[in-house]
Amino acid sequence: MAAFDHSQAKTTKPTLAGQLADRLRAEILEGRLEPGARLNLDRLREGFGVSVSSLREAVTRLVADGLIVAEEQKGYSIAPVSLANLAEITRLRIELEPVALKSAIALGTLDWETDVMAALYRLNRTDRSPGDRDSVETWESAHNAYHRALIDACAMPLLLRFIHQLHSMNDRYRRIFLKKNADQRDVAEEHTAIAEAAVARRGDEAAALLERHLERTGETLRQRLTDSLPESNL
Repeated sequence: MAAFDHSQAKTTKPTLAGQLADRLRAEILEGRLEPGARLNLDRLREGFGVSVSSLREAVTRLVADGLIVAEEQKGYSIAPVSLANLAEITRLRIELEPVALKSAIALGTLDWETDVMAALYRLNRTDRSPGDRDSVETWESAHNAYHRALIDACAMPLLLRFIHQLHSMNDRYRRIFLKKNADQRDVAEEHTAIAEAAVARRGDEAAALLERHLERTGETLRQRLTDSLPESNL
């Protein structure tokens, strides 16, 4: 594990902890810190070259994001993956994101429309080659930016915060279980249809398309997770 580059961060503790949280988040989302694994804080501290206090603050942030689990008297571990957890994440996204999207459509300005279409263009022009870490990470960044752009104008910061937390938890499933074999759907067509309906201010249509998109993704991930589990865990 590479040492943390202090030269790229401000010397204030919150900034260092925030950058460290981002590094840990990437390790978790990409599966390098495996689901259910216990965190050895001393080893992480030495590996990143940071203080105990900065590391604990970073870990606490990821506990709040649902990516790390804190157990009394036992320390910290990476949140496990399960069919029940995936189903809950998918259900909450299906319930909440269409609400945020319809609000963004009602309130969004021309700048919002521009941001949505720019994010769509970038996503559709970004290749995702399973097994190629750099291309996967570039696509994931564009994909997250697209889904955020759709709902950024909803004017409900608490809802946005919760949805972004759900995105992080869902991203881990997608990165782990679609890492080698991409989804065979025409996801680009789905993204395009949602964005076009949104900027055309067809709220009900856009929300329905987004809901179906999330359902399909959830079903694909459920099947991949099911295939990876021993029968005793099903």
